[in-house]
Amino acid sequence: MEKLSIIVPCLNEEQCIRLFYERVNEVLRTLPVEHEYIFVDDGSGDRTRKILRELSDGDERVRYIAFSRNFGKEAAMYAGMKAATGSLVTIMDCDLQDPPELLKDMYGGIADEGYDCVACRRTTRKNEPRIRSAFARLFYKIINRFTEVEIVDGARDFRMMTRKMTDAVLSIREVDRFSKELFSWVGFKTKWLEYENVERAGGSTKWSFKKLTDYAVNGIESATSAPLRINLWAAILFMLAALGFAIADIAIAASQGTVTELFILLPVLFFMAAIILFGMFIMGEYLRKIFGQVKARPMYIISETEKDKDK
Repeated sequence: MEKLSIIVPCLNEEQCIRLFYERVNEVLRTLPVEHEYIFVDDGSGDRTRKILRELSDGDERVRYIAFSRNFGKEAAMYAGMKAATGSLVTIMDCDLQDPPELLKDMYGGIADEGYDCVACRRTTRKNEPRIRSAFARLFYKIINRFTEVEIVDGARDFRMMTRKMTDAVLSIREVDRFSKELFSWVGFKTKWLEYENVERAGGSTKWSFKKLTDYAVNGIESATSAPLRINLWAAILFMLAALGFAIADIAIAASQGTVTELFILLPVLFFMAAIILFGMFIMGEYLRKIFGQVKARPMYIISETEKDKDK
């Protein structure tokens, strides 16, 4: 019998954990697999860790990893995948926006149809602010324009993978991770399941507009070097602007007989300064990522696991 590892990143999810555990257990009873839970407490400030201890006491299949502070969902997913011992690995959100019932179709896609991964994507964004939805769609259009692999619009982290694919993802040692791109980059045969957006079972979303913006920017930086080409396009624009000023100066000189030095110099100087500063900004962003990688800090620090709860 195969073993399924269920990785569950948690951040202040005291209202959802028990309900999630019960709902998923109902589905797992219908699957011919052994299973383990790996809850990853990403520095919660509520009763999340206490509830995880209680679940672990009552069910030996429940394991948990508690970070010393908030390191982010990417670090939580990586820690969970690294700790997973199953031949199948699933990543799920604790708020039940990832319908547990889809686990049946995921297992069937791998066991019966031969896929290496069965992933989910949302077909609608109802119950989501319109501005956020618009920016999300724009993000996918931009990133797919420049990346070498397709990142499906509406793709969720909710997926089931074989051990081979999981190990391939873990083999990538990037610090600033963007897992949606990494899942596509490693390849493997993937089936997509579609479903409509589901409201949270409790609590509130931890993704503010600022956090989502930072996540999107980090994703673009991690997935493509295309922003470096902005300097090239800026140089072309600068040359066109210089040519335009030269033509304008010739036309003014022909019609009026003279051109003021201020008219010639000021627009050019300001434009050059803007281009240089913007180019420095782009280079600085990539230097920041190189600096973070060279420091080689751990992606997360564990302060407690289920093995430590009685100490």
